[in-house]
Amino acid sequence: MTAGIAAKVGDREATAARLLKSSLDHSYEPSIDIDWDAPLVDGLWGVPEHRVSLYGTDLWDTLSDEQKRTLSIHELCSIARIGLWFEMILMQMLLRYSYDRDPRSGHIQYALVEIADECRHSIMFAKMNAHCGVPDYRPRRIVHELGRGFKALASGPAMFAGTLFVEEILDQLQREAMRDETVQPLTRMVNKIHVTEEARHVRYAREELVRIMPRISTAQRALANYLTARIAYVVAKNLIHCDVYASVGIDPAVGYRAAQANPHHQEMMRWSARKLVPFLREQGLIGGPTEVLWRKAHLV
Repeated sequence: MTAGIAAKVGDREATAARLLKSSLDHSYEPSIDIDWDAPLVDGLWGVPEHRVSLYGTDLWDTLSDEQKRTLSIHELCSIARIGLWFEMILMQMLLRYSYDRDPRSGHIQYALVEIADECRHSIMFAKMNAHCGVPDYRPRRIVHELGRGFKALASGPAMFAGTLFVEEILDQLQREAMRDETVQPLTRMVNKIHVTEEARHVRYAREELVRIMPRISTAQRALANYLTARIAYVVAKNLIHCDVYASVGIDPAVGYRAAQANPHHQEMMRWSARKLVPFLREQGLIGGPTEVLWRKAHLV
């Protein structure tokens, strides 16, 4: 552990006390705090225009303004759906983590609070997708089954690093969108809730990762390095479901290939991971043979 990182990490129970207090003061109930009866606003985007996966491509130029905004709504819901999928994985991992530890500690009580937060977030994402009237952009079967393996194998550093990857790339995208007045009010409110509460989850995971990394074996580090790279690759490649392109009359395979080859989309992925990658490198969780997965996913 470097001195710079160590200086940022507080006592585990002191951190938990602050996070528990913040949870009492700054939490939401999406079922109440979002107006689910309000219709989507004509002329507004699901995500900022320049974050739509086909932005800047020849295919993009063939779409009408209405089709472009429709695609942005479907991509918003695809991102939320992969987030929901991983939050279900995270809740199971946190429950397993808590099961073996002393529930009297603030550290574990905060883990239980985080599980409650993630449960509300999952419902919020599900309600948003239903409200937008999109298909269920669930991960493909192979990805769904890989999730079973990850939640069964990932513990300790892999659990916290994988969690950080999903939470921090979503955080970057949502922080930008929640301040963008060209974006739907529903998007902005969902993002505001998620950003506010995920900031605590990120701090919890970052600090715990720094605490445990010096104590793990070489074999555990290698496994964590691999599992983190694998979940990063899978999530990045499935952030935008191939079927979203059918919503605007584009063959899903054609649309997906165009998006994956799109320099704007590739740069967006690197931008979303720009704060996390240096941190994971410092912890020894990016580097070596598995870095090829990060590069293939356009994250480094």
